[in-house]
Amino acid sequence: MTLDDYNAFCASLPATSHVVQWGGAHVWKVGSKVFAIGGWSETSSLPFVTFKCSDIAFDILKDQPGCRPAPYLASRGMKWIQRVTAETMDDEALKDYLRDSHRLAGRNLTKRERKELGLD
Repeated sequence: MTLDDYNAFCASLPATSHVVQWGGAHVWKVGSKVFAIGGWSETSSLPFVTFKCSDIAFDILKDQPGCRPAPYLASRGMKWIQRVTAETMDDEALKDYLRDSHRLAGRNLTKRERKELGLD
């Protein structure tokens, strides 16, 4: 998945917004909640993609080749994974996790925000 593919996919999800911040990271939000962060490394042409996940998914993915607990976020107890290579998570699986991250983040919005965004 290229950075353009990542941005196009995240833009296709409902009620999303995009901002470039934190040193050039492509940050996607549902309402006011971050659900995905895309960046890159000097050693790979594929972007690193960081996403929120369930407790079970975190426990499974944190030890998979090509995935790791997300720097900064996971060290603070949050269940975020960073895919650094497609070794064990192909692009279709990544899209599934991004959809779930979007759903999890949206669930943390207030009832009023969800209604205003058409998520209820």
